[in-house]
Amino acid sequence: MQVRLAQPSDAPTIAAIYAPYVTDSAISFETEPPDAAEMARRMQAHWPRHAWLVAEARDGSGAVLGYAYSGPHRSRAAYQWGCEVSAYVRSDVHGRGVGRALYGVLIELLIGQGYTKAYGGIVLPNAASIALHEAMGFEHFATYDRVGFKSGTWHDVGWWQRDLAPSAAAPEVVRPVTDVFEA
Repeated sequence: MQVRLAQPSDAPTIAAIYAPYVTDSAISFETEPPDAAEMARRMQAHWPRHAWLVAEARDGSGAVLGYAYSGPHRSRAAYQWGCEVSAYVRSDVHGRGVGRALYGVLIELLIGQGYTKAYGGIVLPNAASIALHEAMGFEHFATYDRVGFKSGTWHDVGWWQRDLAPSAAAPEVVRPVTDVFEA
């Protein structure tokens, strides 16, 4: 598979991949699946500080197998060296390394940009997501108990973090995606 920057034309496929996570599980706390226009808006919301990536099949079809992205950890300026990451994979290709490939490229991109921490929030239980994050070097550091109510029950959210670089006394300015990513 090939990992590349997502384009606005990928928004319908990204929306289709994400929809079952919204409608059929508590993995996402959204209750209505966003449409393609909303996904395209989200893709551009924090550009060029944060990127959305897609994994494409190399079988000639160009089919998108999954996507990953980073976003701000918090909005205040002092948080700018940390980011949150997420990955979603088509249900028919779970367990085939798509999430790992996406996160591998995303993490290298974030390191190149100058981020120092990456955070992943996981609605519990979710053994597959925990395994992915831990395989990529994330460590559990907190759990928010009964923080989200969906599908008639309360859900916990666990938080995992990964150091991307040492926390310097005076960190460098985070660089735009376009200064770092090589297609």
